[in-house]
Amino acid sequence: MLPGSPLDLVLPDETFLARLARVDRSAYDVLTDTGHLRLPALPAPHDPLDAPTVGDWLAVTDDAVHAVLPRRTLLARGASSGTSTAQPLAANVDVVLICAALTGPPPVRRIERLLTLSWESGATPVVVLTKSDLCADPHAAIDTVLPHAPGADVIAVSATNGDLAALEIYLTEGTTLALLGTSGAGKSTLVNALAGASVMATGDIRDVDGKGRHTTSHRELIVLPNRAVIVDTPGLRGVALHAAAEEGLARAFAEVEELASACRFADCHHNGEPGCAIAASVEAGDITQERVDSWRKLQRELAFQARRGDARLRAEERQKWKAISKWQRNLYRGRP
Repeated sequence: MLPGSPLDLVLPDETFLARLARVDRSAYDVLTDTGHLRLPALPAPHDPLDAPTVGDWLAVTDDAVHAVLPRRTLLARGASSGTSTAQPLAANVDVVLICAALTGPPPVRRIERLLTLSWESGATPVVVLTKSDLCADPHAAIDTVLPHAPGADVIAVSATNGDLAALEIYLTEGTTLALLGTSGAGKSTLVNALAGASVMATGDIRDVDGKGRHTTSHRELIVLPNRAVIVDTPGLRGVALHAAAEEGLARAFAEVEELASACRFADCHHNGEPGCAIAASVEAGDITQERVDSWRKLQRELAFQARRGDARLRAEERQKWKAISKWQRNLYRGRP
């Protein structure tokens, strides 16, 4: 049996259940109860977020995909091209493992950004500080990250030393996990350690900046020996938010959002206004100015993405009506 279960088990007649394990340009690798199939890809949908992605449940036959079943969660980011569209990363994920290597100070700004995406997906994020064997004090590193990850667990592991006990509670049968992080964060090494075999390619990191090459060039779903499911993803150089991530931002910065709601004025911009609860908390040392600045930066990014998305939709609407008008003119021109 396939590990996990879809949200809706109602399948079209004469189809059977499959799970999307890998997406190539013209074909899908899918897993079924009886093995592996290679099937032609579906046409690209109008909305990129509707495109089938790794982790999707499918209704298939031996030679075609007939339907994508409803998703429980969807992990997505803003498109790397800088457009207003979004890019799906993985579907039906239960736990997102946000990986950051302890080869230097924890990258708290990046972790905050990835937490925003993870909370927005509907999955539960866990910050995994990898390569703890290279850190003099992993517990201090965890303490550094905790104020930037409200509501999320923060753990430290070492795949090299086999110290993965902190991950065990998340690796239950049927649970789907996805890995996020930069190249060199140790994601593929972690997958290999959990799988007990070299299922993903790994590479060395550069001494000069601690970054690695993109040894994982695609997203792939892997079934672990204990029947948990894990999705490895390529290292993310840029992590753009998408316009619909407001709830994720509120979860990632829960303590800042709570302070903002306590300001004297509902339209407080938190920029020196009287009665600003955020400013008072910064002055009292309860929260850092850097944390507040990060929140405001991501707020501005979401607002910009929303404005750009509205402009794109307006442009598409104009193009649609221009095409209709042209068709009508041609129609009337041809009448006697």
